[in-house]
Amino acid sequence: MRRELFHYDLPPELIATHPPQRRRDSRLLVLDGPRGALSHRHFPDLLQLVRRDDLLVFNDTRVMPARLLGRKDSGGRVEVLIERLGDDPQRALAMMRASKTPRAGTRIHFDQGVTAQVGGRRDDLFELCFEGSVPIVEILEAIGEIPLPPYLGRPATAADRERYQTLYAREAGAVAAPTAGLHFDQELLAQLAAQGIGMGFVTLHVGAGTFRPVRADDIREHRMHAERVTVTAELCAQVAATRAAGGRVIAVGTTAVRSLETAAAGGVLRSFVGDTDIFIFPGYEFRSVDALITNFHLPESSLLMLVCAFAGHRATLAAYRAAVAERYRFFSYSCRSVPTAP
Repeated sequence: MRRELFHYDLPPELIATHPPQRRRDSRLLVLDGPRGALSHRHFPDLLQLVRRDDLLVFNDTRVMPARLLGRKDSGGRVEVLIERLGDDPQRALAMMRASKTPRAGTRIHFDQGVTAQVGGRRDDLFELCFEGSVPIVEILEAIGEIPLPPYLGRPATAADRERYQTLYAREAGAVAAPTAGLHFDQELLAQLAAQGIGMGFVTLHVGAGTFRPVRADDIREHRMHAERVTVTAELCAQVAATRAAGGRVIAVGTTAVRSLETAAAGGVLRSFVGDTDIFIFPGYEFRSVDALITNFHLPESSLLMLVCAFAGHRATLAAYRAAVAERYRFFSYSCRSVPTAP
């Protein structure tokens, strides 16, 4: 369980910094978990890999334009990343970057006359209270920027508001996209439905902590950040019906896996609303997922560890080495791999 066991070498030029012209225009690496066999395909070939009565489980979280640039009364610049919305529409938890850490009571001024006051701390997050009656969600839509992953190495553009978002995103609250779903366009979704493929939704609001590296040499000492999850009774019924019909539950992305496995932690999948900090690494026994559509993930990341737990450590890293050799694109706008459970 050493962190270095999850390392692979990636040439920087293989990082996909922009989306393809069309959502579906991506290669697809298929890994057969039981046999370890690989095949190189294209994303629309997913239609040939799923079967009638299978259930695709998507994460319907919506990325907020959560990055704000402001100034303190002193004139010092502050970069704010809204991490989590609260029950109060004027309050949120946020990460902040400034030359000097803002103290409680500090007022921060943003564009269009928007002002917020710093409250207390919750670990590495700051409590922010926005003045006035406009909900934070509306403020972000008016003046916020899409918070692109740091490894893209570029500022957000107007196009990212649409392309760094799944077509089925509907529940605002994430600061990063569940990127396994970025390659589904309306035509592909319609074709899947026409084939009798079921579609269900969970909600996991992806936090900025998803980019936090695993620093512990022994990965069992790593602690995950908490994220808000909703798994409905309707989705649980869909899973039960899929099992009864002999279909497979196919998670679209690691966030869908973490949502389902959190809700099945008691041994049976049940509706769930709350926080999860589940950390899945090799040795984990999966309860609710039969196949996975996922990105290529950063070396030594918790997400890569999850995929290794699902499809096998050796087979997963062999697939990654093959993807590098074949010059696949990596990370947020990358191709997908479809590992099946061993």
